[in-house]
Amino acid sequence: MTEYNKIKINVENLDFFYGKNKVLHDISIDIPTRRVTALIGPSGCGKSTFLRTLNRMNDIIDGTRVTGNIRIDNKDIYDTGTDLVELRKKVGMVFQKSNPFPKSIFENVVYGPKIHGVRDKYKLAEIAERSLRNSALWDEVKDRLHSNALGLSGGQQQRLCIARALAVGPEVLLMDEPASALDPRATAHIEELIGELKKEYTIVIVTHNMQQAARVSDFTAFFYLGELIEYGPTEGLFTKPKMKQTEEYITGRFG
Repeated sequence: MTEYNKIKINVENLDFFYGKNKVLHDISIDIPTRRVTALIGPSGCGKSTFLRTLNRMNDIIDGTRVTGNIRIDNKDIYDTGTDLVELRKKVGMVFQKSNPFPKSIFENVVYGPKIHGVRDKYKLAEIAERSLRNSALWDEVKDRLHSNALGLSGGQQQRLCIARALAVGPEVLLMDEPASALDPRATAHIEELIGELKKEYTIVIVTHNMQQAARVSDFTAFFYLGELIEYGPTEGLFTKPKMKQTEEYITGRFG
């Protein structure tokens, strides 16, 4: 088995509840290492809820409950002994709306490493440069690292948030519609960046844009009403979907 055929995230029989309301139904999916997996489907179908189960971000919402299994590198992340700080260090997240802190560009990037105990200023400078290079932002900001991050454009702010996620050394990057608030040029930047990042990271992206899913992903999962309807290589799912619901969605007949 090659490196790229390895399974990074294994989900089995996942059900998710908000109170008594069951919003994810028996989800089973294997997400491969160093590939981009896109989650598509109409609004409210459970894509983002599922994404947030992968680093237990839903835990912060009262009354939520999970049954089934999620394993990352064959370790059950819902095991009672799981260290959530370590889990979220390993599984980073980039949100739909860029959310830089009202601090300098530099302080935004090194925020996570500082929380994890890195104090050496040379080490922090090295982390900042590497993370900004990996998020394709270094050349644009290297001369103003100590300027307020809120002065960056929307697309630059989103790449800064990606740099901030990369700075703690994750293995998985979750992206919840990372380009939906951006103009076409900034969106192209983010898509190009995703193509580079998958050389080192396992990426799971929620997108409402099917053309984007087709462009950036290796595998696509189609969700509908909290169920995983179809999952497979992106090209096959878009050109020869196996399920009628998938075909109707990607041809625009509903959703």
